[in-house]
Amino acid sequence: MNNFNFYTPTKVVFGKGVENQVGELVNGEKCKKVLIHYGGQSAKKSGLLERIIKSLDEKGIRHVQLGGVVPNPRLSLVYEGIELCQKEGVDFILAVGGGSVIDSAKAIGYGMTNDGDVWDFYDHKRQASACLPIGTVLTIAAAGSEMSNSSVITNEDGWIKRGYSSDFCRPVFAVMNPELTMTLTEYQTASGCADILMHTMERYFNQSENMDLTDGISEALMRTVIKYAKILMSEPDNYEARAEVMWAGSLSHNGLTGCGTDGGDWATHALEHEIGGMFDVAHGAGLAAVWGSWARYVYKGRPERFVKFAENVMMVSGKDEEDTILKGIEAVEEFYRSIHMPTNMKELGVEPTDEQIEEMAEKCSIAKGGSCGIVKQLKKEDMIEIYRMAR
Repeated sequence: MNNFNFYTPTKVVFGKGVENQVGELVNGEKCKKVLIHYGGQSAKKSGLLERIIKSLDEKGIRHVQLGGVVPNPRLSLVYEGIELCQKEGVDFILAVGGGSVIDSAKAIGYGMTNDGDVWDFYDHKRQASACLPIGTVLTIAAAGSEMSNSSVITNEDGWIKRGYSSDFCRPVFAVMNPELTMTLTEYQTASGCADILMHTMERYFNQSENMDLTDGISEALMRTVIKYAKILMSEPDNYEARAEVMWAGSLSHNGLTGCGTDGGDWATHALEHEIGGMFDVAHGAGLAAVWGSWARYVYKGRPERFVKFAENVMMVSGKDEEDTILKGIEAVEEFYRSIHMPTNMKELGVEPTDEQIEEMAEKCSIAKGGSCGIVKQLKKEDMIEIYRMAR
């Protein structure tokens, strides 16, 4: 096993009706003014925003609002949020929504506490030294941003999607009521489950020695997501299934499933970021569309790990090592189909040209300093081949 630091400062308040505790939680942060950051109209129509405002008002907490966050959150709204926070004297951000809202809040928090252009951090030109404190009210189980150190922003100038990670942005609290996810569409739910699954799969496929405990936690988490994602397709109001998936989302991306390892591969995420940046697709669906092609391209770089995954997570085995690996990959794709997720880009609804594939590979290569991946190091020509396989 590798040495590791495990840092999870986020206080989790989990269960039915816990959004009514927001005022008390924010009051404990001793802030002067709060930015309530959210997405579209669902937070208003559901009454959630009204309940949150009432909770803040009861504690005498001043607040302003900024909605409009979209999937693959935009840099332009981040700039707008920074300007609003500066004008209003905001010193705390409350993100009400899913990963896109939370990621946008994190970027605004960086922009408020660091000089210069906030995009520099996502473009990896410099490092942040602080972030405004952030609280979250989670409405979508997917990204795990409510407990993670990472955020992803899309720059409309060139449609470049980039991630940045630092412990400064870890939320101080996460309010998690599984009931709030019951209004999601089937596609949103399934895409979220694919995202959760991939956050642990990326860590699981590594090139280091591994801890039995970390592997056991990871394998149980992945089996749990697969089990309850299927249940939610036919029982979208199943509270227990919603709760299992929501908690898995947080644990999958707070660092727990990477303890004692080299951190994992993350090439699938890098490849999907370029698909999302160019075609504005749902992140989880994009990951599902490209993973099988990545796996078939790289598995010979770490066959024993793919065998263990097939046998312990997907519960399949074959007549020999390679057969077991391929059956494991096929089982993942069959799971994706069972929850109506794509297994290639055509099913995702995009059909990139050769020129677009070249552009995505070029952008991915630049973003990762020339190569990415641990199971197999991918250079631009490898990325092109995986995109072609996934087409």
